Amino acid sequence: MTAADPRPLTGEPVSLDLLNTRWMRDGELQDLLTSVAGLRIWLAANGLAGRFTADAATLEHTLTAREALASLVDGGADAAARVDAVLGRGRIRATLTAAGPGEEAEFADPAWGPAWTAARGHLDLLRTAPDRIRACAHESCVLHFFDTSRNGTRRWCSMAVCGNRAKASRHWARGREA
Repeated sequence: MTAADPRPLTGEPVSLDLLNTRWMRDGELQDLLTSVAGLRIWLAANGLAGRFTADAATLEHTLTAREALASLVDGGADAAARVDAVLGRGRIRATLTAAGPGEEAEFADPAWGPAWTAARGHLDLLRTAPDRIRACAHESCVLHFFDTSRNGTRRWCSMAVCGNRAKASRHWARGREA
């Protein structure tokens, strides 16, 4: 049985969900991926538990992918090379089955599977709507999301949490000025 996922934002595309394994709680940075148990939770949350094993090597490679993706969304100088290095650990093999044409991911070392899957997922986001990949607008939040709102103006990871904090802060500031 897998433990409950403690993160405040889940369900984002796999690459952003990997970034969201770090979050702020009461002013302190939390990290789900400090242990194999945390990796097990993340794999289960993303439907990867049946395909990949939660072990020390997989955790190490997944952390490598998280750092590469974080560098990419933060505009790091060598970000593309770091993501490419992760992508170099797997490939897509074309297949033909009774159901028709398909694709299958292959890895020389299966421990790279979750890392590669997250990096490959980010390529899909960049291909479809790179301007919809966002960091939460709240100054103390480190979460990321894929904006699926109709008009593309979502600013907060969660309106109930960060959006509400911002509104309350503005209200408090207006009251103080008056």
